[in-house]
Amino acid sequence: MRSLIIFFATGIYSGYAPIAPGTAGSVVGLVVVWLAFGPLWMHSPALCLLVFALAFAIACWISDRAEKIFDNHDDGRIVIDEVLGMAATMFGNPITFGWMMIGFLLFRVADVVKPWPASLIDRRMRNGAGVMLDDLAAAIYANIVLHLIVRLL
Repeated sequence: MRSLIIFFATGIYSGYAPIAPGTAGSVVGLVVVWLAFGPLWMHSPALCLLVFALAFAIACWISDRAEKIFDNHDDGRIVIDEVLGMAATMFGNPITFGWMMIGFLLFRVADVVKPWPASLIDRRMRNGAGVMLDDLAAAIYANIVLHLIVRLL
């Protein structure tokens, strides 16, 4: 079980990237969006949101266990939050290379800057939910900005 937790928590080991593991995890998130969430969204947005909610709940549990394994809150190797953050960023947006690159950049900026309430969540919440929720907040901001850009162009 420990190996599976590490495998998923580190975004299929992308969290071990020596430079910018969060960015590496976000790249894994792009692949997950392209192969799973994008096609599922086209088939059924409601089912896609249900699958995301289930994956998010499981990711909270995985993140919590990974924190205990790594003995560090929100350890840099834990990037499952970035993987699902990319999925949340792209919900309802076009799943094409160009839009995904813009979504990727928006999410990375929001994840680093951590606009409120992401910054508050990051500072105050512990455990797996804290690991996941600050990135979800950043992803919601990125999603809204991406929707605005799509509408304007």
